[in-house]
Amino acid sequence: MKFAITGLNHKTAPVEVRERAAVSDAALPERLRALRNMPGVHEGLILSTCNRVELALALEDSQDPTDITPSLFGIDGRDNDLRSHVYIHQGADAVRHLFRVAASLDSLVVGEPQILGQLKDAYSRAKELHALGPFLDPILTRAFSVAKRVRSETDIGESAVSVSYAAVELAREIFGDLKGKKVLLLGAGKMSALTAKHLRRSGTAEIYVANRTPGRAFELANEFGGSVLDWMTLEKSLPAMDIVIASTGATSFVITEALMRQVIAARRQKPMFLIDIAVPRNIEPAVNGIDNVFLYDIDDLQQVVDRNLVARQSAAQDAQRIVEEEVEKLDLRLKSRGAAPWIVALQGQLEEYRAFEVERQRTKLGTLSPQQEDALEAITRGLVNKIAHGAIAELRRSAAENDQAALDQIKRIFKLGGRS
Repeated sequence: MKFAITGLNHKTAPVEVRERAAVSDAALPERLRALRNMPGVHEGLILSTCNRVELALALEDSQDPTDITPSLFGIDGRDNDLRSHVYIHQGADAVRHLFRVAASLDSLVVGEPQILGQLKDAYSRAKELHALGPFLDPILTRAFSVAKRVRSETDIGESAVSVSYAAVELAREIFGDLKGKKVLLLGAGKMSALTAKHLRRSGTAEIYVANRTPGRAFELANEFGGSVLDWMTLEKSLPAMDIVIASTGATSFVITEALMRQVIAARRQKPMFLIDIAVPRNIEPAVNGIDNVFLYDIDDLQQVVDRNLVARQSAAQDAQRIVEEEVEKLDLRLKSRGAAPWIVALQGQLEEYRAFEVERQRTKLGTLSPQQEDALEAITRGLVNKIAHGAIAELRRSAAENDQAALDQIKRIFKLGGRS
């Protein structure tokens, strides 16, 4: 069995490509089932966020992830563009990538805390759907521990900004001051909640929330002293808004070019700013071609993020050192797993010898008391364990270092050939 990660992210693919690969919550169960049913795939996890779509896989040793990656992403022969943005990591490189993702070293906003929660959610869903097993589970739980260690031992989170914070900062740059501006949040999920929090801190007095599920919209509006707009009459409410920040789970455009032409006309050409932090995108890109309408998507937030990069560099370097240390530890453990079948075979063979000799000598020993029986078992098992100890340690070492000659020698000495 081997570990691999295949995916695309904000570094390798623009938002219009990432949204094509995105996996919605509703589609996740079916995608995970399809993943598990693929030849050569034993376990899997799907992580789909606004900045990345990645699959963590437990594969047969003989399975080349390059051969199955197109199928994993639903890519056919006509979709060469998507194929060109996909990366593959295997073995220690895959472990390193996973640890970096969990520790937020691979994020658009280095140090942001949301990605760890998203990875834990993906882990929980994969576990609920029985897509995880004894191979991937400990690798992922170790990633969570590494992220916790990075948070506690470095200042990686001190100067970090979230995507929602960057969106609000962009709005402040556009207007200078958000007081007196009407801001509409499309969607009432975690990202919208974080955005509302930053808007309130920035002095925004009028926050409106529109969501397909009214109950959640009311919860968010009450939490931050905002108001709820009826989703069904959204087009009537939009002309009164100065800023719209979209973050819904919709799979099609919520705001279209045609709608925005009506809205800007109703505003008498008064400028309006739209920030789309959803993937798939909520706002049709053609909206940006309308006079006095200014649309920014999640990739445009990079400018805001880059200004915080210098402050995070030192902490990121400390975090990377922790990641490398943890990668080495886990890589050694994964490699030593190759010795497990031979360790089991060795222990089984020695136990057979022990049990055979004990039974052979019983007639000479006569009737034994329960205490004597226990003592006999303890003595013989102790001897077998001492004999096996050195061989087991060497089996683990040879597997970890890929020392096939040493492994073959132990197998010959203990006559383990033919076992697997």
